[in-house]
Amino acid sequence: MSDGGAPPARPQDDRAVKRGRVLALLEEADAASVLLTSATAVAWYLDGGRQYVSLAADPIVTLRVSHDGDEAFVTSNETARLVAEELPAGITVRERPWYEPLQASHEPGVLLERDLDPQLRAARAVLLPGELTRFRALSEDAAHAVTDVLLEADPTWSERRGAAELAARLVSVGADPLVLLVAGESRASLPHPLPTDAPLGRRAMVVVCARRDGLIANLSRWVSFGPQTEPEQDAQRRILQVEAAAFDATRPGTPLNDVLATIAAAYPANGFPADQWTRHHQGGAAGYNGRDPRATPTTDDIVRLGQAFTWNPWVPGAKVEDTVLLAGSADAPVIETITVDERWPTERVEGRDRPVALER
Repeated sequence: MSDGGAPPARPQDDRAVKRGRVLALLEEADAASVLLTSATAVAWYLDGGRQYVSLAADPIVTLRVSHDGDEAFVTSNETARLVAEELPAGITVRERPWYEPLQASHEPGVLLERDLDPQLRAARAVLLPGELTRFRALSEDAAHAVTDVLLEADPTWSERRGAAELAARLVSVGADPLVLLVAGESRASLPHPLPTDAPLGRRAMVVVCARRDGLIANLSRWVSFGPQTEPEQDAQRRILQVEAAAFDATRPGTPLNDVLATIAAAYPANGFPADQWTRHHQGGAAGYNGRDPRATPTTDDIVRLGQAFTWNPWVPGAKVEDTVLLAGSADAPVIETITVDERWPTERVEGRDRPVALER
């Protein structure tokens, strides 16, 4: 488990590859430069540099990438910290007063990020060596945090206490708790249970989306204070089969909407309503956004070897979610789960170890 101390080294060759990918997009578009403004794109290009103060606000850094170099537009009250702690070497800093826009209005020959949105998603899809190292470390820390909390939890805890304990552990390892959901027994049928004062009761679910170095790890876990009932175990087994279908469909070159179609068909094949896939999003690609992108019936981004994914099949009372990497080779792709804690109970499902409820 990482100590959440000094920022990890970011390999210069990773940054060179990213710059090369963006310059290739400019060549294709016959454009002079592109302005990166979203938290997702800026964090990716800065190799995980923190480009925010408020988690809910726009980035305090924007980037202009051109053949002449990289320029970071920053506000005057943030310059010293950003230069010392977040911005990599080789970027020209353009300081702006805090009360003025970060960059001038749209200039001729400068593309806006939205002009290249699908291409930029593809450019950041395949994770580089430094990114893989950081993503595995974050995912392990997030999984450990969840296990630690649910091993200590008590049925009398409120959902808010569970969320607070999770937040403390994530912050202690340098991660931002972007999403913390906790459903006690009385609210276990909700897909997105924001924490309340309700007690955990006999059975509870937690969902964590944790960000560090720009990357976001996602996972869901269940705890049962005592044995699960047979209907609960049955729903667990069947939702894991839906997830297995998602994993089997996640193959290089497959459009995300085809993977979604496979997931949709897996619900009735495993005894769930045929329209269950419409009642909650099913996940998608992962990385510098919670889903980058989320799979919908019109999302035709293709699956790529070396890309991260989080699929999250759900029915009331049963859900599974992990962050995984598509590893192996094009002919023999392998799903590698990275939100792993060896203390957590698993069952073998279609050749893969998958999490089941922690019974205490």
